[in-house]
Amino acid sequence: MSHNFQDPIPVILPPAMLGMLGGGQLGRFFVIAAHEMGYKVTVLDPDANSPAGKIADVHICAAFDDKSALLKLSNTCEAISTEFENVPADSLSFLAETKPVRPGAYSVAIAQHRVSEKNFLKHAGLPVAPFEVINQVEDLPEDGSDIYPAILKVARFGYDGKGQARVKNQHEAQAAFAQFEREECVLEKMLKLDYEVSVVLARDVHGNVATYPTSENSHLNGILDISIAPARGRDAISHQAQKLAILVAEKLSYIGVMGVEFFVCDGELLVNEIAPRPHNSGHYTIDACVTNQFEQQVRAMTGLPLGSARQHSSAVMVNLLGDIWPEDDKAAPQWQLALTNAQLKMHLYGKQQARPGRKMGHFTVINVSRDEAIKQAMQARADLNIGN
Repeated sequence: MSHNFQDPIPVILPPAMLGMLGGGQLGRFFVIAAHEMGYKVTVLDPDANSPAGKIADVHICAAFDDKSALLKLSNTCEAISTEFENVPADSLSFLAETKPVRPGAYSVAIAQHRVSEKNFLKHAGLPVAPFEVINQVEDLPEDGSDIYPAILKVARFGYDGKGQARVKNQHEAQAAFAQFEREECVLEKMLKLDYEVSVVLARDVHGNVATYPTSENSHLNGILDISIAPARGRDAISHQAQKLAILVAEKLSYIGVMGVEFFVCDGELLVNEIAPRPHNSGHYTIDACVTNQFEQQVRAMTGLPLGSARQHSSAVMVNLLGDIWPEDDKAAPQWQLALTNAQLKMHLYGKQQARPGRKMGHFTVINVSRDEAIKQAMQARADLNIGN
């Protein structure tokens, strides 16, 4: 039976079945949070060994645009969400004809396309780095343009540094554009960064927002390496980042959990990207906040009030990529070196195969003192040979 979910908005209570498009680690943490609250979960993902699918009540192993699989999801689930932005927006629109889909197709479609995203941010009056939209080779600015040096980014399906090339001039930009098979791109001015921050927030069906403390992020080879929460640097920057993130959510009429990434350049904030889902830099909330980002995702999609986003401990999260796994498939990193720290919380995602650059897990060090948490996390990171 489908709900009339326009007005009034019904609350979906346990033990209802919830639907999740995507079976990666974000989906896995969602399943854990939903189970703890008494819900059941159906995961739709084409990978038979997906981390979320393995622990879900039902795993529909099918493509995200498979109509019969989508029908099964809409017939058996009371509300549906997604764990990554590259789910076809058409699939979300189809599901939304009969069930609440949070976040909606509109938000996801904007976030999954860099041109739409940049134009949305610009028209919303949000600060962004200078950029040009590139549809054909003639659109590439000539040498001497202020935009160089720049980063050429493919408009669709780019994440964790994929589909990006640094270019110093028109010739390099032309070569990169050819390498990207002349797909629509954004050419973005490369700026000198002070540092990077992100804000994870949740917005409910009534427009109430719960904002997590701003985290300070550093990347390695285009992939998030370390998140420190709360962020160091000026408090004014952290507060302004939260205000801008809330503005993004409001302009999108967003329902769900969202991550907004920022550059800090010469003490000013620029919006880099929107992620219409829980965010890697928000993993610290699992161990350091009253309500973690995945429980907030459950609450937002079911119409429940949001939980408290208060942070009770300083936290440093470090990603664990496949690079630190020994080449011998049966061996594992020397976890004992990190697990001797009583303040360290380990989270492994249950992925079958370790590959360089693949997110296999993370750990978070929590402490009353942020400086102490940083020191301990960096020690554990060195012990596990991360980044070497």
